[in-house]
Amino acid sequence: MPRTMSAPRLTQQDCSNCPIRHSAVCARCEADELERLESVKYYRSYKAGQQIAWAGEPLDFVGSVVEGVATLTQTMEDGRRQMVGLLLPSDFLGRPNRAKATYDVVATTDLVLCCFRQKPFQELLLDTPHISQRLLEMTLDELDAAREWMILLGRKTAREKIASLLSIIARRDASLRENPAEQTVVFDLPLTREAMADYLGLTLETVSRQISALRRDKVIVLEGKRHVTVPDFDLLMSETGDDSDGGIFG
Repeated sequence: MPRTMSAPRLTQQDCSNCPIRHSAVCARCEADELERLESVKYYRSYKAGQQIAWAGEPLDFVGSVVEGVATLTQTMEDGRRQMVGLLLPSDFLGRPNRAKATYDVVATTDLVLCCFRQKPFQELLLDTPHISQRLLEMTLDELDAAREWMILLGRKTAREKIASLLSIIARRDASLRENPAEQTVVFDLPLTREAMADYLGLTLETVSRQISALRRDKVIVLEGKRHVTVPDFDLLMSETGDDSDGGIFG
């Protein structure tokens, strides 16, 4: 039988004030297309730690993360659990024409989703080329990110893995701000160090040691355990082991 979850809180938000308006699946929509989306959307809010979906069980909606972060987790046959991805603001949850969730999805912070029922959204994809084109772009970006993550897990040092994860979160934060060209980025780390260790294939001790080293070398400034300031984004990118120049728009 399907497992039960506590009901999400329902909220409302105006598309014109949406923080992900220019980066989510609706980014390319014209005014009339946005009006049609507006007529069928609804919002769900989840508390940190609340289950959003169970792998293999019905998921009757798709949607975009408006605020907050969620984890994607796979449970293996022997019961072990592996975190396989993060959903950050503007990321898309669910797949059209797929009635069941592929992974366990859990809110790691308070989270808001902009949701669409499966059938109305499938109709929108057929009738609204800008939505289907943008969803294809996002899917290809997700594929590229998955390939890059394979390199990160298999080839990078522990320090490079930590720096890479921080840079991913910092880039996303910068992309949602009005002035993303600034080199200083400030964000709250959405994962505990235990979750970071699980996600990166490291031990808790290694994660703590490498974060302390980045802090000591002034690559990051840390207040408490979660509040991170990156004074120089290029310096952080130089620690990731990537060949790119690491600019915010790179």
